[in-house]
Amino acid sequence: HVTNRYDAVIIGGGIIGLATARELLIRQPNLKLAVLEKESLLAQHQSSHNSGVIHSGVYYVPGSLKAKLCVEGANLMYEYCDKNRIHYKKCGKVIVAVERNEMTRLKNLYERGLQNGVRDLKIIDKEELKVLEPNCEGIAAIHVPHTGIVDYGQVARSYSDDIRNHGGDIMLNYKVNKFDYAENGQSSSEIYPHIVIHGENKASIQSNYVVTCCGLYSDNLAIKSGCDAEPRIIPFRGNYLVVRKDKSNLVNGNIYPVPNPDLPFLGVHFTPKINGEIWLGPNAILAFSREGYRYSDINPQEFIESIRNKGLLRLLAKHWQFGIQETIRNIFLPAQIHQLQRYVPKLQIDDVVR
Repeated sequence: HVTNRYDAVIIGGGIIGLATARELLIRQPNLKLAVLEKESLLAQHQSSHNSGVIHSGVYYVPGSLKAKLCVEGANLMYEYCDKNRIHYKKCGKVIVAVERNEMTRLKNLYERGLQNGVRDLKIIDKEELKVLEPNCEGIAAIHVPHTGIVDYGQVARSYSDDIRNHGGDIMLNYKVNKFDYAENGQSSSEIYPHIVIHGENKASIQSNYVVTCCGLYSDNLAIKSGCDAEPRIIPFRGNYLVVRKDKSNLVNGNIYPVPNPDLPFLGVHFTPKINGEIWLGPNAILAFSREGYRYSDINPQEFIESIRNKGLLRLLAKHWQFGIQETIRNIFLPAQIHQLQRYVPKLQIDDVVR
């Protein structure tokens, strides 16, 4: 039984789905649009489980879509936050070289950032680094002054207000089970048949167009919509330490390592949060569930699917040494602290909590 009909439906109430819905309504004000979200609240997953950094676009290949989206997106994010009175902080970032063999990569990264149009980049020496981060040790660094921090969950909720103000509907607790095509319906374009969206214990919804923005379950929804089964999503959890409040003056802004292009992850870093916390890490650990934010979050079926995945097996075969090191650092706190002390030697094991 179909109770609602729309021109477009966005599946997924995270920041990507909400941003997509908002942009469609801004461009097409007469569009009848709905957002479907399986949780009881919006932005409960990746949108609220991230470091909150507004990156400037240093890392990506010049001319790539990633570089374009990151540089332009950062500027648009600051503009949006200013307009909607969302608190953010431009605390900046230093990408620190601690060994001589990192200098070539540091300079290449600097040139890449310039090509991408990242504003006010500067290579600084050890003394200039001390001015910005008195407790940080390094032989040189890239200073990225326009890197910032924000609560992306708050941004997402602000997007939802925009959607409602533009006449869009947001339906919570709506978990999509499958898609069908209406037997005797044509969309307004007279090309594609109407899509019928079936929800778990919910009335079906009919739409001319559907956009799936389902985060950790994007691949499952892609399969249900008729797309290929590959690629699959394999969940890795980033485990962070948190600096004790009385030691929060150890760092002023983001401190990042020079990335190693041979490794699949960026490496440990120091990340201030908009709530005043300082996060250290992460260690990248295979999660037991797609939404496994804690050790106790276990979904046997999803974990079995992960460890059977050929892509994961290839990744582990290629980077098994790195994987063992990450596991050791995750289990043994002194090992993780030792890695962080390369950048801030004053950090001690009693300064952090898990």
